Amino acid sequence: MSSFPPPPGCNVALSEGVLVQFLAEETHRIGMKRAVLGLSGGIDSALVIELAARALGGENVLAVAMPYRESHPASLELAKESAEHAGVPLEVVDISPMADAAFAAADDLQDTSQEQVRLRRGNIMSRLRMVTLYDRSARIHGLVFGTSNKTELLLGYGTQHGDMASAINPIGDLYKSQVVALSRHLGVPQDIVDRPPSADLWEGQTDEEELGFTYDAVDALLHRLVDRRMTAERLQADGFPADFVEMISKRVRLNQYKRRPPLIAKVAARTVNLDYRYARDWGT
Repeated sequence: MSSFPPPPGCNVALSEGVLVQFLAEETHRIGMKRAVLGLSGGIDSALVIELAARALGGENVLAVAMPYRESHPASLELAKESAEHAGVPLEVVDISPMADAAFAAADDLQDTSQEQVRLRRGNIMSRLRMVTLYDRSARIHGLVFGTSNKTELLLGYGTQHGDMASAINPIGDLYKSQVVALSRHLGVPQDIVDRPPSADLWEGQTDEEELGFTYDAVDALLHRLVDRRMTAERLQADGFPADFVEMISKRVRLNQYKRRPPLIAKVAARTVNLDYRYARDWGT
């Protein structure tokens, strides 16, 4: 994979300005002044908390760390470091009682040696974290800010109604490699930048090991496939193996359902999200 072309670059100064303005304008447009987001100890949420603090002021942003009893202790410590660096208050909510109750309700969720069981348990925890965030959103009257990057969204590497849910997402058009570059620019603590990406859904889990490839390699391919619309033949000529191109192209296509609102069957003249569509800021 070292022979692959490099991942896309990032104009960090321009990106900072655009994303800070985006968060401020879109939050205020709908009459809100506050925001809430989950802080995992990873780089994506650490970047969003920095952008949110610049856009709304740290006092108007609530960060929530939501460990499970088996979560790596470093995740919470890094979340605390991230919140302190951004000047944002942090609330810690232990999701263990909620998650354990959900696991206990299903007899087939006990054998964690099975990959499917680990995946299902991880999805449950992800959705419980989003339940927690939206409850805090209602409590403080603030928007839930998303922390899924473009690589994750294209690959479907996330949980519907879990970590992929949000009101607005400032980093959904940044590939993972660009998230790293912008994080360095904004001064995200170095130990967070250097930490191997992980959803921390089970012991020892890392994103790149689970995906089977590095973020730099897939970012290089996705940028050329999606943004530059290169053909499979051109991608192979640039050094990407045919099976890698085919696998990633198929994954992007199959996970389209995760990136769109629920598909509604058309039975009337004007159907929501089909032919009755307005910009989100319509009427404001």
